[in-house]
Amino acid sequence: MKTGRGVGPTDAAGGPARHLPVMLTEVLAHLAPKDAGTCLDGTFGAGGYTRAILEAAHGRVIAIDRDPTAIAGGQALVEEAGGRLTLVHERFSHLDQVAQDLGAAPLDGVVLDIGVSSMQLDEADRGFSFRRDGPLDMRMANDGPSAADLVADLDEVELAHIIWTLGEERFSRQIARAIVNARAESPITRTTQLADIVSKVVWAKPGEMHPATRTFQALRIAVNEELQELVGALAAAERVLKPGGRLVVVTFHSLEDRIVKNFLSHRSKAPSASRHMPQAEGPAPSFRLVAKGAVEPGSDEVAGNPRARSAKLRAAERTDAPAHPDGDLAGLLPADLSQRRGRRRS
Repeated sequence: MKTGRGVGPTDAAGGPARHLPVMLTEVLAHLAPKDAGTCLDGTFGAGGYTRAILEAAHGRVIAIDRDPTAIAGGQALVEEAGGRLTLVHERFSHLDQVAQDLGAAPLDGVVLDIGVSSMQLDEADRGFSFRRDGPLDMRMANDGPSAADLVADLDEVELAHIIWTLGEERFSRQIARAIVNARAESPITRTTQLADIVSKVVWAKPGEMHPATRTFQALRIAVNEELQELVGALAAAERVLKPGGRLVVVTFHSLEDRIVKNFLSHRSKAPSASRHMPQAEGPAPSFRLVAKGAVEPGSDEVAGNPRARSAKLRAAERTDAPAHPDGDLAGLLPADLSQRRGRRRS
């Protein structure tokens, strides 16, 4: 199950975590799985949500994960589910195609838990954690450029842009300059190397989050194209949910929550009209908000699972209106995000 990046900044890429599904009660209440229905878990992880959905109703679950180790680890649950669970190694931005290929569309529900799982943080060889020495990798699917590749290849301006935009790190320019200076001396290939470089620039008081938290977060999001994937998954869910089907999204960071909030806000509003143009124009609302605003975990859950403290849940129900065109989706992303790998060292 995913625990998300979830603790807020302090543990965003840090130490060991318990594999607890965040806001499980709230997820099930808003997803409302039905007997004979089909739900899709777009972020399988260790299977926390998937197992709970299977237990809540006698329906079918399709679970997706881009991490092959998660799919391999879920085979025992597949056997236990007795034919009601299908695991698919795929990006969740393709969830509509997965459902169609399996003959399961349209769906009754889609749940997404956004972020890196505690399992990934716990494995030093994956390179997600600044507290564990390992290769500077951070790839969820083990393909494409790694974090070490970005650190080695991007110029100072581009590195600063990534760290500022995706990590919201106010010392992004100083960190980028320190990285460029350090790599001129020797390649930066280990997580602790990068963490030490950042720690010499960003000072933290005792009890505050690790100085490298935001830098590691930014690189991980960039390596895995996480925000683009989220936007693609939201649009895919809109296309594949049946009228009355539920979309539930749990996020752990303001960048992600802002995307989900803006998407659902736009998709749930009726076309505007005025006295000058009384005939409203534009597509009809494709979603109806189930939760008014963000739902946050209770104090008991936060006390028992600190990774839940920054979680926010948003939920909506599909209307019978057609899916909106995808042309406005780019506006959900931070400016110039698609160009982040455009400037390389000469």
